[in-house]
Amino acid sequence: MMQSRTHNCNELRMEHVGQNVKIVGWMETVREVGANFAFVVVRDFYGTTQVVIETEDMMNAVKPLNKETTISVEGVVRERASKNPKLATGDIEVVPTKIEVLGKCIHNELPFEINRSREAEESLRLKHRYLDLRNPAVKSNIILRCNVVAAIRAAMTAKGFLEITTPILTASSPEGARDYLVPARKHPGKFYALPQAPQQFKQLLMTSGFDRYFQIAPCFRDEDARGDRTPGEFYQLDMEMAFATQNDVLTTLEEVLIPIFEKFGKYGSRVDQGPLRRIPFNEAMERYGSDKPDLRVDLEISDVSEIVQGCGFGPFEGATVKAVAVDNFTEARKWIDKLLKDVEVQTGNKACWVKVDENGELTGGISKFLVECKDAFVQKLDLKPGSFVCMAAGKKLAAQKTAGVIRNMIGKRVPGHFDEEQYAMCWIVDFPMYEIGEESGELEFCHNPFSMPQGGMQALLDAEGDMEKLLAINADQYDLVVNGYETASGAVRNHDPEIMVKAFQIVGLGEEDVKAKFPAMYNAFTYGAPPHAGAAPGIDRMIMLLSGEESIREVITFPMNQKAQDVMMDAPSAVSQKQLDELHIAIVAEEE
Repeated sequence: MMQSRTHNCNELRMEHVGQNVKIVGWMETVREVGANFAFVVVRDFYGTTQVVIETEDMMNAVKPLNKETTISVEGVVRERASKNPKLATGDIEVVPTKIEVLGKCIHNELPFEINRSREAEESLRLKHRYLDLRNPAVKSNIILRCNVVAAIRAAMTAKGFLEITTPILTASSPEGARDYLVPARKHPGKFYALPQAPQQFKQLLMTSGFDRYFQIAPCFRDEDARGDRTPGEFYQLDMEMAFATQNDVLTTLEEVLIPIFEKFGKYGSRVDQGPLRRIPFNEAMERYGSDKPDLRVDLEISDVSEIVQGCGFGPFEGATVKAVAVDNFTEARKWIDKLLKDVEVQTGNKACWVKVDENGELTGGISKFLVECKDAFVQKLDLKPGSFVCMAAGKKLAAQKTAGVIRNMIGKRVPGHFDEEQYAMCWIVDFPMYEIGEESGELEFCHNPFSMPQGGMQALLDAEGDMEKLLAINADQYDLVVNGYETASGAVRNHDPEIMVKAFQIVGLGEEDVKAKFPAMYNAFTYGAPPHAGAAPGIDRMIMLLSGEESIREVITFPMNQKAQDVMMDAPSAVSQKQLDELHIAIVAEEE
């Protein structure tokens, strides 16, 4: 057995009765029931064992100790008089002959009860994460993560992929998020960047002649937190295949990931099987109002723009109007008002509604504006007495996205439209190559600047100078969506330097810019690059889905808080002036 113990705290059974044993662990509870009689629960990584104090010496040994003190217990195993069928070790107990303190807890009061740590404030849990992780329920997510990563490694290796690590200190590159910069002491005024992803390195590996690559890669992005995304650092299954098509990548990932969801998922008995549905981006936006649709919701979006034009309702005039209809609606006006308020809070856009009464007439909301188009409206949405319709209007993309939020809210709030306990998977494909940036108002790459445009060079040449045609170009890009979460993203790569230069020229970056920003990749491609494709499923988000957690921080061993702070280690922290001087850095105070 392991050093310092004969058995762990989840190991002793009836067959061990009468044996002398030694267990170690944390003193979870002490329950005194008499002058020299008490029950002590000892907990280690594996489970718990009850220790029964029956002598004055043993009582004197445990009475001064605070909970969570680590102890060693030597004694004899015996059958419990009052068994606990809920515990694996519930048939036995240990009668100690020796108790030794291994690590004393000096605190009379803990920040929270270990087994109820999840009920504590998150800031308190993160501050004392080493205590939080002692909670078996919290620890189980980390164990799940370890087992899933091991299974992924085994599956990828079995498919002929080589695990290759790529650099952490690299060059800054425009990949969509802010870089974390690291000053270079020996090169004043210059900086390394922590990689947002190993994108360029894995493409260089393909150019170097490696056929199949993967790694469990750390990625660093200076972006804000949300429930399904942690700030700072995250991990992904980074993979790439040479001489591969989109279908090769999608099929490979289905063969690797679907068995992972079946084996480790909370809803593993209900996992979509491959080949998974492949939904073009434009179709996803039209039907679901999102490029990451939650297919557990059975509702779809309809376009009623033409039907309601000229109805007299101002927001509809000249706008795209999307509608979500649901039958057998029995909710009160208060419910509708809350729905509209929640939609506006989440999207910044107002929604409107109508109902169908028992006589088949439109009522409530904006029904008075739809009198003349009622028949076409009812027919388009297949409405019946008891139906409810919620609508969004505006520019096309805004109307689609708002309707997507409406779809999810209605689907998850009206009974019978949300089948939660499953893993509903699909691929979103054919993403636009370009889009108009929401902040810049200018043409930008939509998804990934390293993707191959469908149609190659000819597509770019035919569309050059024509904004409508440019926005109509699709790229060989794809996302894996699971239960409404983007779980993997990838593309067939643009391996042709001439096509790469043209693609960047269209967004205002010339050939010299490309050579300056991506020198290694551009030069490597001029030496004969193979066609290649890849993807990167997010490990943290995948574990979140497998465990059924709602916050990604629950599946990360030492997560940052929402402000990208590690409150346990007090990071980020100030550094000495000497360190700043060595790095040639001066801190400039912000102007008030």
